[in-house]
Formats: sequence, C-alpha cells, structure tokens
Amino acid sequence: MFFHKKELIEKPVSIDAPNPRFAQLLLEQFGGATGELSAALQYWVQSFHVEHPGIKDMLQDIAVEEFGHLEMIGKLIEQHTDKSPKQDEAYKSTLFAVRGKGPHFLDSNGQNWTAAYLNEGGDVVRDLRADIAAEAGARQTYEDLIKIAPDDGSKQTLVHLLTREVSHTKMFMKALESLGKLTDPFFGNIQPDETVDIYYNLSSDGKDQRGPWNSDSDFRYVANPMQEKG
Repeated sequence: MFFHKKELIEKPVSIDAPNPRFAQLLLEQFGGATGELSAALQYWVQSFHVEHPGIKDMLQDIAVEEFGHLEMIGKLIEQHTDKSPKQDEAYKSTLFAVRGKGPHFLDSNGQNWTAAYLNEGGDVVRDLRADIAAEAGARQTYEDLIKIAPDDGSKQTLVHLLTREVSHTKMFMKALESLGKLTDPFFGNIQPDETVDIYYNLSSDGKDQRGPWNSDSDFRYVANPMQEKG
C-alpha cells in the first residue's frame, strides 16, 4: 500500500526562472532510459525475486525513494514550463508546444518510455550488478544536466539527486559485499570450464597492454592464441 504525502521527501524544488528548453532536457530523467521511473520500477520488481529479507527491504526502500525523486524531477519540469506563453519562441521549439506543460513519459528526444529500459533477471547478484550500472548511468546524466543548468535552484536539486545516486551505488555494493560477491564474478550453479582463467591477447599491433585484468597471478596470458591453437 502506498500513501502520497503532499510534500517532497527530501528537498523543496524551486527555480529562478522558467526555461522550457532545459525542461526538455530534464525529461531524460523522467521518461528516459536512465531516469527515475526506470530506476524505481526496476528495483521494485527486483525485490519480488529476492529471498534475503534485508536486501528485499533495501530494494523496496530505494525504489520508493526513486519515486520521490521522480516527483522532484516532475516538479522541476512543471516549473520550467510554467508561465511560458505559447507564443514564446523558446516554448514553441520544445516538445511542450504540443504536449503541454509539465512532465511526460518521454525522453529528451521525444521517445516514449518503455519497459525495455528495465534490467531485472531473477538473481540477486545479477540484479545488484545491474543496479550499480543503472546508478552510474543516472549519475552521468545528472552531471551533464548540472553543467548546463540555467539557474542555481535547478542546480541544487540536481546535485542532491546526483548525490543520492552515489549513496544508492554504495548500498548496492555493500549488499553484494555481504553476499561475498562484490569482486567475485561467479554466481549461479553451473561451474565454468577450464578456460575461466585464460586471457586471450587479440591485439594485432604487437603492443600488448598488461594490467590486473590479465596479470599472471590471476590469468593464464595467451600472447598468441592462433599460434598456440596451431
């Protein structure tokens, strides 16, 4: 059961002046692939797959917070498209000229939101790793929006939302760590075959790059796979 309390969960949203063109960019975080709706639904649905009571609770808490963030983005878009008369050229050049003011389930290019944005697969380790990637995508989008934010009020809200993406990433990492899977690439029941520790050097320019991803201590480095095959 949900209850809607008519105040924002964390911070009030207030802008200095409407900017419908920036509002169109903000749609990316309302109805886009990295947006708050995608995150909220992804974590909420994932929680139904999880047997671990603590991780299930965490996913549901974060999902509800993401719905709150969706509301914050919606408020920002509403304010940036308010008091912008239809004859205003900036307004007429945006998606809102046809759709009307306020948020819509579109990304910044006018593409409809789709459930294809969601990444959930019924395994807690797989899902938590997908969630870390989702938070990274959202954080990058927020950083880009902050760089071009037209006023301090918008920027403050977006910095707060970016901050919470970092917080959620840390929570997901801690949950993986509690399962012993933060750095362990293996999960599931099917054991990998004998190639699991092989690194194939498939660079043809002769300038082999070595690092921890192909170190001799963790991997069998095959410098010339075709020669060894022959």
